[in-house]
Amino acid sequence: MRLYDYVLSGSSYKARLMMALMGLEYDSVAIDFYPGGEHKKPDFLAINPAGTLPVLVDGDLTLCDTQAILAYLARKYDTSNQWFPDDDPAMLGRILQWLAFAGRLTDTAGAARLHDMLGRPLDVEAARIGAHKALRELEAHLTEQSMRGAAFLVGPEPTIADIACFPYTALSPDGGIAHDDYPAIRNWLIAIRRLPGFVEMPGIHRLHDMRDEEQA
Repeated sequence: MRLYDYVLSGSSYKARLMMALMGLEYDSVAIDFYPGGEHKKPDFLAINPAGTLPVLVDGDLTLCDTQAILAYLARKYDTSNQWFPDDDPAMLGRILQWLAFAGRLTDTAGAARLHDMLGRPLDVEAARIGAHKALRELEAHLTEQSMRGAAFLVGPEPTIADIACFPYTALSPDGGIAHDDYPAIRNWLIAIRRLPGFVEMPGIHRLHDMRDEEQA
């Protein structure tokens, strides 16, 4: 497998994290997203005409959507049927619902991060308001899950829903969106960090994680 990647991309990190947690080997091809804009140049557009990252190539298959990459990896390589189970329609529906929610995080918290880090033009206050709305929904859901004894979005074990939502939640302080008011989210971030095979990404803040670990 080959992954076209940008180290500071939250979307690319989803694919890297998924493959790390599953113990999959792959070749990484670094793309100079910023400042080089390599993702908009002809050689890369020949691979992905949309000019987006990441891109996964596995044999004759090329996938250019992050959520599709997560689903593909889980279905093809997860022998445990944990990450994207196909035997429970209700769970499948809930996972797909959270994959859509992950898109809201990208469009709000992710967009605010691009504005603050790379100067991307944006109504950043509107993006932050949208991000906090999404995080409040996530906080309420995770609080309910905790009361049921479940540490993750759709049950006691992580799925691709958690991997899809994790990066732009964890990275939201880069866009001026703090985690102070979201204790259930902080506990969820810790639970994902503790998964075997977890890999770091530059920019993921550890302050609340470390504070909570000290109190445990």
